Amino acid sequence: MFRHRGKNRTYFHNLKLASALSFVAGIVNIVGVLSVKVLTTNITGHFAFFSEEILLDHYSEAFTYFIFILCFLGGAFCSSFMVEFSFGRRMFRPHLIPLITEILILGFVGIADDKTLGISISPYTIAGLLLFAMGVQNSLVTRVSQSVVRTTHLTGLFTDLGIELSKLFFKERENEQRQLKKNITLKLVIIACFFSGCMMGGFVYSMIYLKTLIATAGLLFCVIRYDKLLYRYYALKRRLR
Repeated sequence: MFRHRGKNRTYFHNLKLASALSFVAGIVNIVGVLSVKVLTTNITGHFAFFSEEILLDHYSEAFTYFIFILCFLGGAFCSSFMVEFSFGRRMFRPHLIPLITEILILGFVGIADDKTLGISISPYTIAGLLLFAMGVQNSLVTRVSQSVVRTTHLTGLFTDLGIELSKLFFKERENEQRQLKKNITLKLVIIACFFSGCMMGGFVYSMIYLKTLIATAGLLFCVIRYDKLLYRYYALKRRLR
């Protein structure tokens, strides 16, 4: 999912990446809404709230939304910086540090309501951390897929989907028609997985609350292991030929 870049990257690499991480984003989205009443996978609405609070002279509330915006931006910046740093040093896989960062953040927030551990963080801190984590994920996925996949918000996806669906009504060359159908399928998979993540996350949240994010962090860890195990499988297969 993460190893292949450029011409070595196929449609199915992007399909697997999209399905796994859009499902994760859906879970984080619903957990943020249910736990702290804040959208944590995109910042479009936060700009509107920020502007509203400025107009109402509620500057402290406006500052909160401004911090939320910066958290998402900071996550995207740090993710890209970590990838560039890893490329330059060639010490480890470039995608590994951003994914581990996201896992640690989700795991930490997941135990935030565990009174037995004596951990307590404010709702605003939870929202900021989840926005940062989603900034990390969106930046990483965008870079790996060369801007083909977005997993944390659906506005742009629905726009692109509408454009591509309209093109189905016009005659195009066969290879263009094939690519168009692939693009539509990819976007439908992202939307379906994001929605499934929201539904599943909401169901699990009703039972274990913020600990839902611990399970989500575990799912991301499985994504890392899958990528590594698949690489080893193909390496072993090449040796045995």
